[in-house]
Amino acid sequence: MKLHRTAALAAGITLVASALAACSSSSDSGGGHTVNWWTWDDKQAAAYKSCIAPFEKANPGTTVKITQYNVVDYFTKLTAGFVGGGAPDAFQNSVPGLDSYAKQHQLEPMDSYIKQNNFTMSRYSVGVSAWQYTDGKQYGLPLDWASSAIYYNKDLLAKAGYTEADVANLTFNPQDGGTFGKMVAHLTVDSHGVRGDQPGFDKNHVSVYGLISQESKDYIGQTTWNAFASALGWRLGDKPNWPTQFNYTDPRFVQTVEYMKSLSDKGFAPKLNQFTTSDVEQLGSKHIAMATGGSWEATTFAKLPGIKVGIAPTVKGPDGKRAVLSNPNGNNIWAGSKNKDAAWKWISFMGTEQCQTLASATGTFFPSIPASFNAMVTTLKKQGIDLSVFQGQMADGDLYTAPAYANGLAISDEIQPMFEAYFGGSKGPDVFAQMAAKAKDLLNKG
Repeated sequence: MKLHRTAALAAGITLVASALAACSSSSDSGGGHTVNWWTWDDKQAAAYKSCIAPFEKANPGTTVKITQYNVVDYFTKLTAGFVGGGAPDAFQNSVPGLDSYAKQHQLEPMDSYIKQNNFTMSRYSVGVSAWQYTDGKQYGLPLDWASSAIYYNKDLLAKAGYTEADVANLTFNPQDGGTFGKMVAHLTVDSHGVRGDQPGFDKNHVSVYGLISQESKDYIGQTTWNAFASALGWRLGDKPNWPTQFNYTDPRFVQTVEYMKSLSDKGFAPKLNQFTTSDVEQLGSKHIAMATGGSWEATTFAKLPGIKVGIAPTVKGPDGKRAVLSNPNGNNIWAGSKNKDAAWKWISFMGTEQCQTLASATGTFFPSIPASFNAMVTTLKKQGIDLSVFQGQMADGDLYTAPAYANGLAISDEIQPMFEAYFGGSKGPDVFAQMAAKAKDLLNKG
């Protein structure tokens, strides 16, 4: 994407479908031999165009049309297409949209296609289970995957006396922050040159913050606090898939988020909305020493002008292990398409090593097939961009897939403002029980 992969959906899908019919897409779903495929990601739209020629050569008479809409408009147009009959034959979707669209019978199950074509789902590294609905059917093919990492200013790190090995082996606990907490404090410098762990540090006049703000940009904290809580063994839901409650009252979550907020209170990280620029721009300003961020930002961070950026893995928990949430996007087929067989041929071709290797060469997204991902890492390393941290996440088993769950879009609308109120200081930690109660209600609502 890459606005956040969960929160960016909420604006589009929560609109009432009947109100959208007048906005129906002009997609030609009945085009016979033309497969219409939609995405919100301009980079993936450009990348997958490289697969059209070999696909059309292998499937004479079938053509592909790729359309990209801004993420703010994408899901509104998609829902309008469902209502007005102009939805694309196939489209990119994010896991929170599965429940909403599947229960409305807008998605075509793929089990028969998978069986008839001997399509091996084991080819994918992550994300297969995320596209299985409560009826046990497979409604999506994994398209990409994402995780998080720590990005850091190499010069500021060296100036503080740390090595790259130090940042690659950070430990965390929510009591004192572990070696991670010590590093954040020492990397912070006030306007007089006093570090955050030295006497006389002025938290009200900070020149360099040790860490980017950790306010929750989404209710799952994918690029902020999630990897820290996950390293303690915490998980969002009470079950890996289709949970009945979110564990917002678990002490591991509460203590982690409280610790992250305390970094801003101590002056080690900016306060909520103190900076209005992107994560990448903040690190590039040289006023931030470390930033937690998404894997989809890796090549952008690496190409920042005038700054050497390193990429480190997320922190280790008390047991020495890491755990990193992976939130996969996938390909769906519209149940109302008159071109389902051709749509399957296209998205299954997108799910081949040949296509994913072609499309992912620039590193703007991570392909779901390991061989294609490894080829991308090798290509980019020759260009001076080292993505081996993410390779390690996959090889070491640190990744775990975000759960699919009911009413994800409504949950986002309800829970995200509560997070913002907490990090903004208008609500205290008692809001976590309210969040848990609201989430439980929506997760179990038909």
